[in-house]
Amino acid sequence: MISLGHYLILCALMFCIGLFGMLKRKNILMLFFSTEIMLNALNIGFVAIGNFIGDMNGQIFALFIIAIAASEVAIGLGLVIMWFKKYKTLDIDHLNTMKD
Repeated sequence: MISLGHYLILCALMFCIGLFGMLKRKNILMLFFSTEIMLNALNIGFVAIGNFIGDMNGQIFALFIIAIAASEVAIGLGLVIMWFKKYKTLDIDHLNTMKD
């Protein structure tokens, strides 16, 4: 039987994968994907804990996070498309060279 601990371990692993992606990737799209993995890990945790307690607040909070993540991705991808059209790259190191 799957217990709360199994879900929390899954959440921790997914969050660590997303955090590793945020720290090691140089591509803006990969940063968005890593952020989404981290947010989904939190959603799984909220839903699992809410189900364990018997309260719907975890699921409601997860729905709000999904809505905010969707708007963040929509705005972020629009900015990435504009960035790519202007500079023809999605490398974050190129962002630092523009300051010079």
